[in-house]
Order: sequence, then structure tokens, then C-alpha cells
Amino acid sequence: MATYKELLQQQEALAQQIEEARKKEIADAVAQVRALVNDFGLTQQDVFPGGRKSAKSTSGTKVAPKYRDPATGQTWTGRGKAPKWIEGRDRAQFVI
Repeated sequence: MATYKELLQQQEALAQQIEEARKKEIADAVAQVRALVNDFGLTQQDVFPGGRKSAKSTSGTKVAPKYRDPATGQTWTGRGKAPKWIEGRDRAQFVI
């Protein structure tokens, strides 16, 4: 029976072999996919229909304000923390 240290060395060697085999198989799969895409003239839309929507498509979009302070003209969309001028007050009187 192998000792604990010997088993740990075997485990490290196996982990390296696993990682090398994984990298090789990934490289082979990527090469195969690239060949298929090239042979059939496929586009990204063909391979991944619908696509993923990026965070950029929703971030930075402006939202129309819902509330206005008549005294200062400041507005608030109703999202996030309420400004001090509307805190604790009936929001109905500030609706635009």
C-alpha cells in the first residue's frame, strides 16, 4: 500500500495530466468548430440565435421623472433613495 506522501504526489501528477488533457480537448473542439463555421459560412447569429443582451443595452438609459418639487424644480424618477424634499411627504402632490 502506498504512503500518504506518495498518494499526494500521484494526485498532483494526475491533476497535471487532467489539465493537459482538458486543454488539448478544448483546442481540438475549438478547431473543429472553427472549421465547421468556415465550411458553412456561419455567423454568430446562426450559431447563437437570439444572442445574449449585454448589460450595456440597459445601463445608462434615461428614465422619465415622475415627481417634481414645485419650489426648486428638482425632479425624481421614483427609483433609488428618495430625495430629502419628498421624504416623509405624500408623493401624490409631487406627481408630474
